[in-house]
Amino acid sequence: MKKEQAGLYIHIPFCLSKCGYCSFYSVESINLISEYIAALKKETRYYRNVFSSFDTIYVGGGTPSLLSSKQLADIFKTVNKHYKIDNHAEITMEANPGDISSEYLKELRDIGINRLNIGVQSFDDRILKFLGRRHTAKEVVSSINAARQAGFNNLGIDLIYGIHGLGIKSWVNTLQKAASFTPEHISCYQLSLDDKTPLYKKYLSEVWHLPDENTELKFFVTTSEELENAGYIHYEVSNFARKDKFKSRHNQKYWQHEPYLGIGPAANSFLQNKRWWNKTSVNSYIKEIASGKMPVEDSETLSIEQFRLEALFLGLRTKVGIDLERYRTKYGVDLIADKKTIIDALIKNKLVGLKNGFLRPTRWGMAIADSLALI
Repeated sequence: MKKEQAGLYIHIPFCLSKCGYCSFYSVESINLISEYIAALKKETRYYRNVFSSFDTIYVGGGTPSLLSSKQLADIFKTVNKHYKIDNHAEITMEANPGDISSEYLKELRDIGINRLNIGVQSFDDRILKFLGRRHTAKEVVSSINAARQAGFNNLGIDLIYGIHGLGIKSWVNTLQKAASFTPEHISCYQLSLDDKTPLYKKYLSEVWHLPDENTELKFFVTTSEELENAGYIHYEVSNFARKDKFKSRHNQKYWQHEPYLGIGPAANSFLQNKRWWNKTSVNSYIKEIASGKMPVEDSETLSIEQFRLEALFLGLRTKVGIDLERYRTKYGVDLIADKKTIIDALIKNKLVGLKNGFLRPTRWGMAIADSLALI
């Protein structure tokens, strides 16, 4: 396999408590952290002949901020020993507002972490409790201030909308509060509930409802307008950046079929035309690595048709859209000629625009991006 500069995702699958809406893999225990880190370091070493360098690193979870700075430094020591890390690498870590102090954040900066993503979700204690978050609104403000004091000048916050009982007006207040801290990045996710999550069961028992399609659309358009008016670029369906340089470089690798390595249980990797993913179990992960096996659950080799469909789906979720010449060269299809009737109709309905060789979704097109990709 060709060695390429890629992105590295490190999964930290531990939580003190599980949020009611979360369907990402994690365990409500911190007992196995030491054993897990030992296994993680072994998996990291395993891929040193497959990948050679990284220019983005993303530490996600779970709750990475449950690890001490010493434990995180131990992981990064292994990464730095076996891979070349670009001098201008974007190195992100997710953090829970209730876990981080000024001292801890300074230690993260010393490790090399230069981008912090804080799981805010809301500035309202009532909503935080409803979602099952273990932090308070007061801790949100403290964590943002502490991050600035520690020298983080690339700060992201996550927010959730479409929550039962939270109307448009309350959501606008949330967006304005978020923008008042001038974070470099804001991600706004519509609440969606996997049927295995506690909140899904709560919604069923209380006969609550997620927003209908028209209300979803109103939330989406309001979010886009509010944050663009506050000076943010709406560069992907759920993501906003204050400037181009603050767009998540790591996430863009996923959207543009660039190589990435994911380590830890449930982590995904991609290189050339192959995608593979790890088993979803901390215990199995530790045991398999201890016995000299890699914890890969399965893999797939993408066909040219899969590449085309994914490039279409992912491209139409972004403000940049699809570079038609690049698409033709890479996937062997003239998209405009191939889908002329449909694209003409989408342009007429103001869902996409065609300019300077790019097919781009409009704001309304972005709102229904998953449907657009069906062209």
